[in-house]
Order: sequence, then structure tokens, then C-alpha cells
Amino acid sequence: MEIDEIIEQFAWFDGKFEREAVEAAVARRDEIIPELLLVLEEIADPELAAGLDADGEYMAHLYAMFLLAQFRETRAYPHLVKIASLPSDLLESLFGDCIAESFGAVLASVCGGDLDGIQSIIENPNADEWVRGAALGGLVTLVAVGVKSREEILSYFASLFHGKLTDRNEIVWSYLVLESTALYAPELLREIEQAYEQGLIDTMLITLDDVKADLAQGKEWALAKLAADSHRRLVDDTVKEMGWWASFKEDETRHPQPLEAVNPWRDAIDTGYKRIAPKIGRNDLCPCASGKKYKKCCGL
Repeated sequence: MEIDEIIEQFAWFDGKFEREAVEAAVARRDEIIPELLLVLEEIADPELAAGLDADGEYMAHLYAMFLLAQFRETRAYPHLVKIASLPSDLLESLFGDCIAESFGAVLASVCGGDLDGIQSIIENPNADEWVRGAALGGLVTLVAVGVKSREEILSYFASLFHGKLTDRNEIVWSYLVLESTALYAPELLREIEQAYEQGLIDTMLITLDDVKADLAQGKEWALAKLAADSHRRLVDDTVKEMGWWASFKEDETRHPQPLEAVNPWRDAIDTGYKRIAPKIGRNDLCPCASGKKYKKCCGL
């Protein structure tokens, strides 16, 4: 398959996952990387992005994002940082649930160990709150896969508590507490308690009791849990990242059970494509009846 044909296959949603084109892109990695970078460069421009998103069927940026993450292509990093500053409604339309579910792992996969871009997203009060939360998660992923030390990331988290995080967005602050807890941070407990005292944390996402319960389990337990978390991985396989999406008809033939039975809570990306189940809002109570918000429970 020729490079221009691969890009054409990626461009518009036609109801199926473009597995053959993805496999061809992987086989012709060096040749296709410049074209995939161009796709991200275009989608990072708000005016161009709005035009491409006009009918809600554009897909090339999603394939490009995951493939470049799989390739560990650091030249994608500045484009993704710029994409993170797109207006929230445009970002939601273009990427949907990929922001909360995958964007942090993508950033971790292409940053090459450089934290400046990820930190700029987290500290930008004008950026979408969910992409900032994903960026915080991306830092923890770097610890989970051994690229960064727990101590380095906790030191940065401490700086956020101590003034670098200048706004009062409760989603961002809640993710800061969530991700600090994931790294086992008893040294930040007082700062975390102060955040609760100041009303900065959404207790439907995480309560102070949740934090203390996890800390009580000890460092070894926390780090073992982090290492075993399948969500804390770099992107290694675009087929695995995208192929399960409910919007792709291909999955209906590959699964012996209905998709609802395989995982009833996972949504298709929110770009106007067909979903098997109704969309669950990030702040809705989780359908598993845990009593927690979806983003704190099955949607994490």
C-alpha cells in the first residue's frame, strides 16, 4: 500500500478499523512518519482543526497520534502539546474519551524523557481540565515504566502543591491528589489535607479517606499496584489501542460476545460515531454501583 493511500484510508471514518492500513504504516514506518507528523501539525492549528472537524468524521489525527506514540517519535511531542491547548469543545469533538483514556500514555510515549511540554500542559490554567489531568497521569506512567524516578515526579508534584498550580480547577487538583496517591506520597499528606480543607478536591473522584487508606497499605503495596496497572503503559500497538472501539464494525465479528458483555462501561471515542451503550459522563456515578464517579472508578 502506497503512503498516500494509507493516509487516505486513515482520513475519514467509514465504519471499520483500518487494520490493513495500520499494518502497512508500521511496515513503512520511516516513510510515513513525516506524513503523520503533518497530520498532527494541521490538527494543532485551531482554524484547520475546526474545518477538518466540521462533519465529525475526520479520523487521521487519531491514527497518527497512536502510530507516532508506538514509534516513540519525539517530533510529535510539540504538536501534541499544542493540541492540548485547543479549545475544550474542539478537543472533545476531535478526541472524545481518548483524552482521558489515552492522551497521558501518548505524551509519555513521545516525550523522550523531556517533561517540559507535559508540565506546561498541567500548569496552563486555560487548557482543558481533562487534558491536564491526563498529563498528570502521563508523568506517573513514566514512573511505572521506569523512565522517571518516583522521587523526581513527587518533587514536581510538591512544587504544584506549593504554588506552581495557580488556578483552583477541582478536576486538576483532584488528579494531582489521585496521581500523588498512586506514587505513594506520605510526604505530601499535609499538602493533600490542605487541598481538601480549601475545597479544591472533588470528593466524588477521591476522598481523603481513600488517600489515607492507600497510604496505610505501605510503599511496597502501592508500587506493586502501580507496576501491575495495565493503564500505566506506553503505547506499543496501535491495533490494540484502537481496534476495540465500539465505533468500529470490525469488532462485532471479532468478539464472540456482544461488546456490552466484554466491557459494558467503555465508550467509543466521542466523535459522533455509533456507541453500543449510552455515553457515561465523566462526573456521573459509575454504573458498577461503587458509589464513586465514573472517572474515579471504571473510567480511570
